[in-house]
Amino acid sequence: MRIYPAKLVISGSILIATATLAHEFWLEPPRFRLQAGQTVSIRPLIGADFSGKPWTTKATKVLRLVRYGPTPADSTNLTSKNATETDTFRTSFAFAQPGTHVVLMRSTNSFIELPAAEFTAYLREEGLDYALKLRQENEQMDQPGRETYRRCAKALVQVGEAAATAPATDSACRRIYGLPLELVPEQNPYRLAIDKSLTVRVLRNSKPAFGAAVQVWQRQPGGLPTTHFTMRANQSGRILLRLSGPGPYLLAAVDMTAAPAKLRDRADWQSTWASLTFAGPAGGPRRLGTK
Repeated sequence: MRIYPAKLVISGSILIATATLAHEFWLEPPRFRLQAGQTVSIRPLIGADFSGKPWTTKATKVLRLVRYGPTPADSTNLTSKNATETDTFRTSFAFAQPGTHVVLMRSTNSFIELPAAEFTAYLREEGLDYALKLRQENEQMDQPGRETYRRCAKALVQVGEAAATAPATDSACRRIYGLPLELVPEQNPYRLAIDKSLTVRVLRNSKPAFGAAVQVWQRQPGGLPTTHFTMRANQSGRILLRLSGPGPYLLAAVDMTAAPAKLRDRADWQSTWASLTFAGPAGGPRRLGTK
């Protein structure tokens, strides 16, 4: 979520603080490339500009936490069943087999309410044109934004050298996992050479999310500033990147629809935040276009 500061009243005028504190959510291992047999903790982080702090330790906030290995039989499910408010969740996974692994997390819903002007600014900044249009058409622009939000994050972890493993070990990273909003690479980024293209699909309930805004961050080597730009998915839900640096990379998207009927007593809108993290070849991505 992006959290907006409260209204500021100065000399009788109400000024809306348009500067925001970005709260993207993603999964990050200590290293994206591991040796077979290593066990590492995959941290759920929240923060701005691909610089984050630990999200939460509450097991009740985690709806799904799974590692999917290079073969269908190789998976680990750390989702807590019948969790209580005092339970915490584990994020340590063993990466036994060479190949590309996927770690996936989906959160439960949380709720927030923003004043009308701040909610409008939020919709515009995130490129949520559909929700903004509905508020305008339904004459709701002066009403507060009552929202329920959930998060879906995936991290791609490479075990061993990709060139030394069979292409069949790529299947996990290109698979669709049925998340309400999901970023799915069509190639394995660990197999790409410098300056080659990576196509990523944005899927809403496993269908192309035409026009979805995708934020792209890349950490630069040597302490250089993190790069960032925004792309829009084309009619087939795809964006196209050229990976010219080692990363790691963070891709993030958000979708907003009317809240389901069972949540209408607390929210008018349901937003879903999705992210994908991975490493790349040696150099930074730059925008290529859509495909």
